[in-house]
Amino acid sequence: MRQQIARITDILRRDDGISGAMHYTEQISWILFLKFLDDFETREADNALLDGRSYNYTIEEKYRWKSWAHGVNKQTSGDDLKDFVNNELFPYFKSFRGINEDYHTLRYKIGEIFSFVDNRIDSGHTLREILDIIDDLSFQKSEDLFELSQVYEDLLHGMGSDGGNSGEFYTPRSIIKMMVHAVDPRVGQTVYDPAVGSGGFLIQAYDYMVEQDMNEKQLEFLKRESFFGNEKTGLAYIMGVMNLILHGISNPNIIKKNTLTTDVRQIQEKDRFDIVLANPPFGGKEKDTIQQNFPIKSNATEMLFLQHIMKYMKLSGKAAIVIPEGVLFNTGNAFQEIKKIMLEDFNLHSIVSLPAGVFLPYSGVKTNVIFFDREGSTKDIWFYEINLDRKLTKNKPLQYSELEHIPALLKKRELWDNSWIVNIEDIKDFDISAKNPNKKAEAEIRKPTEIMQELKDNEKLIENALNELEGILRK
Repeated sequence: MRQQIARITDILRRDDGISGAMHYTEQISWILFLKFLDDFETREADNALLDGRSYNYTIEEKYRWKSWAHGVNKQTSGDDLKDFVNNELFPYFKSFRGINEDYHTLRYKIGEIFSFVDNRIDSGHTLREILDIIDDLSFQKSEDLFELSQVYEDLLHGMGSDGGNSGEFYTPRSIIKMMVHAVDPRVGQTVYDPAVGSGGFLIQAYDYMVEQDMNEKQLEFLKRESFFGNEKTGLAYIMGVMNLILHGISNPNIIKKNTLTTDVRQIQEKDRFDIVLANPPFGGKEKDTIQQNFPIKSNATEMLFLQHIMKYMKLSGKAAIVIPEGVLFNTGNAFQEIKKIMLEDFNLHSIVSLPAGVFLPYSGVKTNVIFFDREGSTKDIWFYEINLDRKLTKNKPLQYSELEHIPALLKKRELWDNSWIVNIEDIKDFDISAKNPNKKAEAEIRKPTEIMQELKDNEKLIENALNELEGILRK
């Protein structure tokens, strides 16, 4: 499957309508998704037949993959195919997002996806070539679906590695996995990401939870009522929803909206979640109209997201959030007020300092992961500093094997060379950027003239000592 997707990528690079990893990932996505849907509905219909039930197809026969993209039924190539896709197929799927449709249905999700994507493939002949390749792929077996999900992750990773704006869609999976394992979400809990992107946090949480013992009712809850989130960007939204569905989350409760437009003062306990996992946008500047939705105004995007996350945590909720290092040491008024709430109303029990370069090539900002829950106030903070014996690059990213020991250390709050604990009484002005006390003080950088003078002084001391020794020997 990877080889076939690589072929498609090469074909798309030659098309006039495609430019860059973002475009070809988007175009491969909607075609893969339609083939996946056709195999999914075929499988469901076969299962219903075996059980003596009838199956109501979501997609009308004319618009099913087998009717226009497959075998003897496929549309003519060239302009005829392109016209059918642009003028009939896409409008049909866009209509699924009707005002009377149930938001929780697969039909509505399909409508939402196609409301934010269009066919960019300029040549109908190129489109035909791609359809023929994907038509040979099968998504009927669980191992096929697993491979498809992995291939899709590769595509999204390629978008992130492409740099620029596409980097916002992708958080390194090694970091996500470490965060999920540390938070330990359980079946029956709800998981929320206020900046979903490609859905990495929710998918990793699902993969972690689906391995737990559960009955059929719990499994249905896991797939339909456990995972929630918002995504502002249209392309990231469709990538995230498709990614979640392809990984087995049949009803991802993802909304396309700017999370920061929600007035957090109106949040009630029924609106809150058990687990919050996120790498929210940082470095942006928000307008006054957005800041009005928060008790503490700040034009720093990351500080508004922190307020949002704290408000959306249940009374027993837990959170693991990626933040830029500046949040820890910044003592501006808004930063101090927000961190005061976090320390006094939440238990900020752990901070993991990530190595430089984890978000290369699209960001070189030094980052940390903060872990906090809503059970009491902060008494002390366990710090852990990840020290690698290598430099991270685009082609040599952080591996989970370099992080897998952290969840156990965090749980036990173990102390060693890279970890230490700071008492809340020792924190001044809400500066929580503690330095590792186990590190040897760095050597002072000295001027060459000072070093030369010290050598000369030492030489004189040695000369005097030798003269004294000679005098003693003569006696």
